[in-house]
Amino acid sequence: VQLQASGGGLVQAGGSLRLSCSASGFTFDDYTIAWFRQAPGKEREGVSCITSPDGSTYYAHSVDGRFTISRDNAKRTVYLQMNSLNPEDSAVYYCALGGRLILTHAQAMGVIPDYAVDYWGKGTLVTVSS
Repeated sequence: VQLQASGGGLVQAGGSLRLSCSASGFTFDDYTIAWFRQAPGKEREGVSCITSPDGSTYYAHSVDGRFTISRDNAKRTVYLQMNSLNPEDSAVYYCALGGRLILTHAQAMGVIPDYAVDYWGKGTLVTVSS
């Protein structure tokens, strides 16, 4: 299994970035993909997730309305479009895979659960300057 996040970088506040998560080594269509982030000195936070094949989504309150998650199963890639970025969005962003439990628990508890993740990918650094 491989998950590789890319697309991070330095952006000014108010700007946008699109992250990509490229996958290989498993049946991509069968899995929910989630984005998490972790800033220095802070706990890891679930940002968003998307199921397959229906494409149901969930967003953390902190990013809802600014971030959009999508997936292209043919390209085995999940995207995270991040708009109206602010310095509090600065973090290492990771993509991860799991079952539909990620979404159902997020909807029930209001938090994307990292305990439902089966595999973590490598992260990409996002830095938002003020």
